[in-house]
Amino acid sequence: MTTERDPRHVNNETPPPSPRERFYRRERRSVPAARAFAREALDDWGLRARADDVVLCVSELATNALLHGVPPGRGFLLKLGLLPGRDGVRVEVHDSGDGVPAVPLESHGSDEGGRGLLLVSELADKWGVTERGPGKVVWFECVVPAD
Repeated sequence: MTTERDPRHVNNETPPPSPRERFYRRERRSVPAARAFAREALDDWGLRARADDVVLCVSELATNALLHGVPPGRGFLLKLGLLPGRDGVRVEVHDSGDGVPAVPLESHGSDEGGRGLLLVSELADKWGVTERGPGKVVWFECVVPAD
């Protein structure tokens, strides 16, 4: 006995890769771990063309979360997902801190702080902040042509 399939009901599209997320505690090693996690996801998704830009932005947002958005005993959540059409990536850093981060309006001279969001605003195609209870989500998007 042979069974035949009706090809009209077969979905031949490959489902999009699942978004990835990981929680990091308030500790120094979380920033390099977040960078490695982001690079691995980009490699798996075949989005290597702007990987350095994306990883640098992840590093800056993770550092900001640890310095300004994560109270003692807490952590931050890093989420990565593909943009519709799979032509780029959206990255979100969720923390429980107050305040809305902004790009500094003037240079801090020799001070090394305050440049993270400036880098994100220059490297990402879009970025922003969304309130959540408690805290906020700082996000960015980069269009990345597939390899």
